[in-house]
Amino acid sequence: MLDDEHVRHDEVTLDLPPDDKGRRRTSIYQPEQSGLIFPEMPEFNNHAEEREYRKKHLVAACRAFAMHGFDYGFAGHLTIRDPERPELYWTNPMCVHFSQVSMSNLILADHKGRVVEGRYAINRAGFVLHGAVHEEYPEVMAMCHAHTTYGTAWCATGRPLDMISQDAAAFYKSHAVIGASAGAVAVEAKSGLSVAQQIGLNLGVLHQNHGLLTCSRHSIDDAAFWFIALERACQQQLLVEASGIKPQTLSEKTAQYSREHVGSDYIGWLHFQTVYDHIAATQPDMFN
Repeated sequence: MLDDEHVRHDEVTLDLPPDDKGRRRTSIYQPEQSGLIFPEMPEFNNHAEEREYRKKHLVAACRAFAMHGFDYGFAGHLTIRDPERPELYWTNPMCVHFSQVSMSNLILADHKGRVVEGRYAINRAGFVLHGAVHEEYPEVMAMCHAHTTYGTAWCATGRPLDMISQDAAAFYKSHAVIGASAGAVAVEAKSGLSVAQQIGLNLGVLHQNHGLLTCSRHSIDDAAFWFIALERACQQQLLVEASGIKPQTLSEKTAQYSREHVGSDYIGWLHFQTVYDHIAATQPDMFN
């Protein structure tokens, strides 16, 4: 049971009819007709199987960030909890390009930034932010952060996103602007603690004068996809602003409806399966 401070108020449970075999559906995108090819949430027999799955999808998330041009030197860090030892998390190694992250160079670290498995160093700013959130919110499974062009630019405005599209509505009442430690490099523990609470309560965060962060209670797939989507939403917002034309925004009812159906943790996971399958097929070295 989560205490009131740790409840995300955007969480919704949809009342949908089951499929034709009587299986529960949690999304309108899950087919009512059974027997069709469609991504299914995995089930695991042991911690080792689940760990392998999480690590593969963490690597794919890093590769996806490379595909989208989210690299900026050594900046950027993605994390996923270990299923057996949730006080530890897997992350990408310091000074390794997103496109070169593989199963063999991932590192396992604790919330204090001590590497307990792996040969590479850890990004200090990464563990300060991610470690604080993972420690503050045991229910948070994964986090993503990178220094992206459009996200960083929009974060400089200190404004939340306007609900100008269905894509933006995925973040309706589920993203926040954080001004604490704005623009400061998060290398001191107090910097991480000052922003951890808001990050843990939202799907996406716009850290003023810094950049984007996403977190998930579901999976690294979910956190990674919504990071990509949040960057695109910032790009779209900047393009509209540059046009000088006042956009038509969604009504609260429409934005809420879209949030419920296209902005859930499950939908983030489902979107990412397309990305994962493509990367796994075209970049088999990720499994090295």
